[in-house]
Amino acid sequence: MTQKDITFVADFLTEHFNEAPELYNRKGKYFNVERVGQYLKDEDDDLVSPPNTEGNQWFNFLKNSTHLKESPLLFPYYPEKSLHFVKRQMERVIDQCLQKPADVIGKSVHQAVCMPLYKTSESEDSTPQLFKLPFLWNDKTSNIHYVLFTILENSISKIYILRRHTDTSRSVSNGILAVEFGNFLNSISDSSDSRCYSCLDAHFYDDETVTVVLKESVEQEGKERVLAQLPLS
Repeated sequence: MTQKDITFVADFLTEHFNEAPELYNRKGKYFNVERVGQYLKDEDDDLVSPPNTEGNQWFNFLKNSTHLKESPLLFPYYPEKSLHFVKRQMERVIDQCLQKPADVIGKSVHQAVCMPLYKTSESEDSTPQLFKLPFLWNDKTSNIHYVLFTILENSISKIYILRRHTDTSRSVSNGILAVEFGNFLNSISDSSDSRCYSCLDAHFYDDETVTVVLKESVEQEGKERVLAQLPLS
């Protein structure tokens, strides 16, 4: 250690660990704790060295405001407490705020339709993740909700489009369909090789267009990537 390091540590000890007779009646050790660390302790005890709020513009503003001083919209300030204490208080308030909407929304949700997509083995350990890449899109003009996804198994070259009317009492034609890419690029390629493409990612570009990223399914270096935009029509 350099002399500068030693001086820095000595100054730190001198500033924060002097004996403090006014703390003798408190539990714990008889010296001031480091000012930052006291805020991070997960305890409900008061801070040993609370901050000095004198001259704070926000506190002065609240103190002089008749309407804001008692406002229930402002989160109360606990100058004597650590951040852990304040965090728990805030979590409790947020939980109370969210409980009612959760109850109301939960009671209003019901199953509109059941559509089996695939079967898996009964053993949970050997069940692979087959459902991939779900992307949601809501067409507000037609009031139709779309879900794009792929199923990883025998249909790696397909992307599925599920659509439902936002009014669950109404149905739409072709509720679910699959688009298979396969070797559709062979017609525009000079190569006579049969290339098979699978979907790497897919998102709605707008209400009428889907953007997909395709890749060659062949395991080799320099696999081709294709960015394609497909009209829903």
